[in-house]
Amino acid sequence: MTSLLNAWAWFETVIMVILGTPVLFLVFCVTAPFDRGRYVTGRLFRLLAVATVKLNPLWRFELSRESVQIPKRPFVAVSNHESYADIFLISHLPWEMKWFSKDTLFRIPAFGWMMRMAGDIPVTRGERTSTVKAMADARDRLQKQVSVMIFPEGTRSRDGELLPFKDGAFRLALEAGVPIVPLVVAGTRDAMAKGSFRFQRARARVKVLPPIETAGLTVNDVVALRDRTRAVIADARRVLVLEMGGAS
Repeated sequence: MTSLLNAWAWFETVIMVILGTPVLFLVFCVTAPFDRGRYVTGRLFRLLAVATVKLNPLWRFELSRESVQIPKRPFVAVSNHESYADIFLISHLPWEMKWFSKDTLFRIPAFGWMMRMAGDIPVTRGERTSTVKAMADARDRLQKQVSVMIFPEGTRSRDGELLPFKDGAFRLALEAGVPIVPLVVAGTRDAMAKGSFRFQRARARVKVLPPIETAGLTVNDVVALRDRTRAVIADARRVLVLEMGGAS
């Protein structure tokens, strides 16, 4: 039965990509002249991800019920990273963000085209030139009043333990003078483990943590801001896992 459900999950995911691509292209063509930040196209792309989850019988994704006041201006969101399923889970949040994503995802037919139309940001891991360009693209999105989403671990954790955070997201926030909005996810590691493209039964939740303001800070505060944010996410994840009955 699990194999059949996994086959269905892949089938409906592929169908959503195939059907969603021309729809997204149409919306992109209509909105591009006045939507410089590609907010509308990006939001539709995230909603396609939410619809894909709704049709997946193996996944039960949810938002934390706790309410947090989100800044009414652009921000840099950061989250722990457990699997590819994090993208589907965080897409449930009711606002648009442009994602830093591996350049290999942008090469996937249809899916990669939608990422580009949505204004997401490709980055090649380990290549300085690519990182510099990605940061420039991120500053461009923030200037266009759209928030940016980054996984500061840089890769997915295999065992659920938080990896060290890289400086990029925090330097970006400080240079742009925007807040950091920490996110914490739990349960997605079971949905699709690192090194596997097989869907598994999973219950996952994303929680938005209080924003961390950067006003008055300088680039000399990058390390302190990075470590503070990591500690906040680590503590919140432990609590979230307990709330979910020990799911990881």
